[in-house]
Amino acid sequence: MYHWIQASPSDFSGTLPQPRSGHTAVIVGKSKLVVFGGLVDKKFLSEITVYDLENKLWFKPECSGSGSDDGQVGPSARAFHVAVSIDCNMFIFGGRFSNKRLGDFWVLDTEIWQWSELTSLGDLPSPRDFAAASSIGNRKIVMHGGWDGKKWLSDIYVLDTMSLEWMELAVTGTLPPPRCGHTATMVEKRLLVYGGRGGGGPIMGDLWALKGLIEEENETPGWTQLKLPGQAPSPRCGHTVTSGGHYLLLFGGHGTGGWLSRYDIYYNDCIVLDRVSAQWRRLPTSGDPPPARAYHSITCVGSRYLLFGGFDGKSTFGDLWWLVPEGDPIAKRSPLEALPPNRDDSVHSRKESQSEGSAILELQKRLEISASVSSSGLQIVDELEDREFLELASGLIGDEVSNNGQKEIQAVRDHWRKSAPSSVKLKELGPLLRDYQRLITRHYLANGGADLTSTESHFPGKDSHRFYHIKSASKLRMDDIPKLLEEYKQLSSD
Repeated sequence: MYHWIQASPSDFSGTLPQPRSGHTAVIVGKSKLVVFGGLVDKKFLSEITVYDLENKLWFKPECSGSGSDDGQVGPSARAFHVAVSIDCNMFIFGGRFSNKRLGDFWVLDTEIWQWSELTSLGDLPSPRDFAAASSIGNRKIVMHGGWDGKKWLSDIYVLDTMSLEWMELAVTGTLPPPRCGHTATMVEKRLLVYGGRGGGGPIMGDLWALKGLIEEENETPGWTQLKLPGQAPSPRCGHTVTSGGHYLLLFGGHGTGGWLSRYDIYYNDCIVLDRVSAQWRRLPTSGDPPPARAYHSITCVGSRYLLFGGFDGKSTFGDLWWLVPEGDPIAKRSPLEALPPNRDDSVHSRKESQSEGSAILELQKRLEISASVSSSGLQIVDELEDREFLELASGLIGDEVSNNGQKEIQAVRDHWRKSAPSSVKLKELGPLLRDYQRLITRHYLANGGADLTSTESHFPGKDSHRFYHIKSASKLRMDDIPKLLEEYKQLSSD
């Protein structure tokens, strides 16, 4: 059994890294976790933030160095690059800045915090983002796939970090489909590649093994698709695979939403690939898990795993989470000890004004949304003025809507109370969301504007009204639908 524990102030000192996704986080020299790059609010980052594992300290080193451009100390801002550590060095290749794919190659010496842009030899890889890479022993790096802005890639490059020579590996036989956003993990003598987004856009859930990377083995390079028993993960990209002991831990990522295919679904599940039994299995965990996300990082720190950052289609995360084994000293820590949200926005306390007597304004304030209905774009309309709601009602009862409409309104609410998430049609999401917002507003008015966070309320605060501020059903993701429907059923039954 493993336990999810959100990090607390006692776990770290120093300045925590700012929220981001599409960054890299690698252990360098066994004592440092180096976070580089990423993306937040359409801003690409170039900063280095380091976690000193021994002293439990986050800091930003003063780096020196030089690049091909005058005055350039280190790599330019980027995200979705690859980073691999060899000894005390971290190697960086590629990534994206805005809409430009990058093909530059850098190394950071973490003993003196010096960047060097490298001039490579041999078969140079094309600029790309969303590639995957891993170290081979303590000298070489292997990189696979990615996206060059025009096509998905399936090539394999091996870099010798001593000679700085790239070699494109010639592989015969069946090849995996081209892909990006996948993972590539070296396990003993094989490179394991899982998932990613492929040519034409499908998200994949296949697992491949590449042999022929170890010179001493004298093997002909070749791919084999592995179809392992057990509880395999669903197809996804933007996930992480982290090596720990005799197994590989897969976490998060995103896939397509199936029946509501225009929406991506984000994951927060933990699946283990057991190297001993050669099968997939779900990792049993306790505690509230982190919010679902992709393009995050998970790093093995001793017997623990440290999760940082990521993106869920709406928000960029800056939170830090531990995944710890049974018996770890923090395994039974109270959630109240967690770090406050690491966000750029600040929370300002305001003295309540008696002029804000409107219950709707108070509701909006407590849900932390705009206090102006017109400026927020959220309009609470009556059922008889909601054309789509009335059309749905007419279709359900087979008659025209009566004058007061009460029978029809009840028919629609009964229909949704009995519905499973997968049976809710796309055209129903708009009227469902608006009726949900109507019911919240009326519940609040009926209670005289009482505090929604009180124990006497069935709806404990803004977390139970997470969709109230959404202006349009087009903003909903596929995995929002079950949560919205669950809240709606509770509201409509009161």
